[in-house]
Amino acid sequence: MIDSSRYPRLARIDAPSDLRQFEESELPAIADELRAYLIESVGRSGGHFGAGLGVIELTTALHYLYDTPDDRIVWDVGHQTYPHKILTGRRDRIHTVKQSGGVAPFPKREESGYDTFGVGHSSTSISAALGMAVANARAGNDRRVVAVIGDGAMTAGMAFEALNHAGGMDTDPDLLVILNDNRMSISEAVGGLTRMLGRMTGSQTLNALREGGKKLLGDKNKPPARFVKRWEEHWKGMFVPSTLFEEMGFHYTGPIDGHDLPALLGAMKTLKGLKGPQLLHVITTKGKGYELAEGDQIGYHAVSPFDPTKGVVAKGGAKKPTYTDVFSDWLCDMAAADDRLLGITPAMREGSGLVRFSREYPDRYFDTAIAEQHAVTLAAGMACEGAKPVVAIYSTFLQRGYDQLVHDVALQDLDVLFAIDRGGVVGPDGATHAGNLDLSFLRCVPNMVVMAPADENECRQLLSTGFLHQGPAAVRYPRGTGPGVPLQAGLEPLPIGKAELRRRGQRIALLAFGALVPAAEQVATELGLTLVNMRFVKPLDRDLLLELATTHDGFVTLEDNVVAGGAGSGVAELLSAEAITMPMLHLGLPDAFQHHASREELLAEAGLDPAGIRAALLARWPDLAAAPQAVRSVAG
Repeated sequence: MIDSSRYPRLARIDAPSDLRQFEESELPAIADELRAYLIESVGRSGGHFGAGLGVIELTTALHYLYDTPDDRIVWDVGHQTYPHKILTGRRDRIHTVKQSGGVAPFPKREESGYDTFGVGHSSTSISAALGMAVANARAGNDRRVVAVIGDGAMTAGMAFEALNHAGGMDTDPDLLVILNDNRMSISEAVGGLTRMLGRMTGSQTLNALREGGKKLLGDKNKPPARFVKRWEEHWKGMFVPSTLFEEMGFHYTGPIDGHDLPALLGAMKTLKGLKGPQLLHVITTKGKGYELAEGDQIGYHAVSPFDPTKGVVAKGGAKKPTYTDVFSDWLCDMAAADDRLLGITPAMREGSGLVRFSREYPDRYFDTAIAEQHAVTLAAGMACEGAKPVVAIYSTFLQRGYDQLVHDVALQDLDVLFAIDRGGVVGPDGATHAGNLDLSFLRCVPNMVVMAPADENECRQLLSTGFLHQGPAAVRYPRGTGPGVPLQAGLEPLPIGKAELRRRGQRIALLAFGALVPAAEQVATELGLTLVNMRFVKPLDRDLLLELATTHDGFVTLEDNVVAGGAGSGVAELLSAEAITMPMLHLGLPDAFQHHASREELLAEAGLDPAGIRAALLARWPDLAAAPQAVRSVAG
């Protein structure tokens, strides 16, 4: 429970309706308490940190001025919504964020009526808010709709598609877009839009002149008003990024200091009474109010639990490399060996492991900002001219570039390697970030080679395999560390389509793909079964599978991907094509969106830990329980 002696005002706010009972003069003090409570809470739980600190004043103002939840606030991405959650009834549970059964890390409709739109991927807020505004207008209500989007999220094409639509509608929608400009995504924001937003001055005088001029000049269609309007746009275009938005049909206000609560309230009160599409540009600081986070905005984007008085302290001692680390080192090693290699990321330099590459090979590093579709087609264009692009991307974000993967890369059989991080169960970030579908949506694409390494060294080998292959290829690996297999220094490839027979047992063959190989190996050893590290989802090792089909009573496929259309489906299709009928058991992720929990908890929930695999096998073949000792003696 919150300590009311330390947070006397915040302790009285169980919902925004309570916030609106305070005098406006008390809001700065409430914002101070909210900031301090967020620092304390995330220090206990870990989670997204810097973005929330940057929108304390904005969140307070929104819930104070708007009649939430009847008025709709649509947040983009969701990294910044912890203060929103604290003010909307989840204050005393915010320390459970990302934990199983705890508060979700992103807005989630099932969790609260104040979370008007579920989100985890960026740049969706304006589209969703416009849809709400249109539906509300058709229903004849006067509900207000606000979209809050960061300058990083504004770099995605989807945001501009929504702006273009909203500003060009025959009937102007009543919609407020708040552009929260802190010059940051997870890393520094990049691209031409970011540079444009950086060319700003305090434009309060300019806005005052504009509004005063409208009253003075009267009819906007008369020559004096048209002249002043043209002068205004030329003048503003030199200093502030208003011209772009106003040409798209939005009335632009700003930029204003997003931490000056009285100024923020004043601007928002005015905009609340206006009709049509409005855009408010606010300038904020990511990590505001916590000096360490302000000084290291990338490092404090998301944190593990820490002592707020000391800050985040790096853990000492040697640690196993993560799969992301393995990719990072491989990318630099292969770049040194082949100057055709170019590295691409859609705004995920840190997460995808391109920090070292960006420093060592800056002229070969391309951050497309939050533009997954562009990243994939950019790679296709590079490949057309003889380059060897590597697209480093999370599995969940590749979903956004799927058409480009199919149409622009695979259809033309272009030489692009996709290094797909966070494949399979991801964990605390929840369903929005899970990579549960990629084996299914990649396997069905012609010309693709699809690989899933069982350990760290095999990940390095398969990355070399995909890079040296002539044509589109994907290596899909999980979040975190592997079993700890030592890394070899070479860049030699593995033969495409060849699996590894790790253990020859009797009766049942376990065909394991990727990260489930270690768990499957434990069960195979316990029950005396055959184990195959499949390595390749496409093409499958046809010869080995046909040989095993003649010597075994059944196959069990294991993958941390949905069963529907996944790697196991590929095995079943191969056997069917060969007119082979045999018992099969497909183990994989459920046909459902799993909630946030640790990776280990989610695998266990899906029955993909050793205990769950063993239970599923014995449920299908109960007599296996009596066989292990005899099989072990046969296996030697």
